[in-house]
Amino acid sequence: MALYTPQQQAGILSFYDAPERGPKISAKTLLVIVAVFAVLVIVLDHLATI
Repeated sequence: MALYTPQQQAGILSFYDAPERGPKISAKTLLVIVAVFAVLVIVLDHLATI
């Protein structure tokens, strides 16, 4: 029994292997940005209810 990738899925796999043209952001940087944004939203929501 041989395992193989169907032809339709070969294009999807090559899409994920394509070189990226966007900005490179590390996982730590993205996590910090998301955390700061979440805190900002919570603070602004708290200020709006005062």
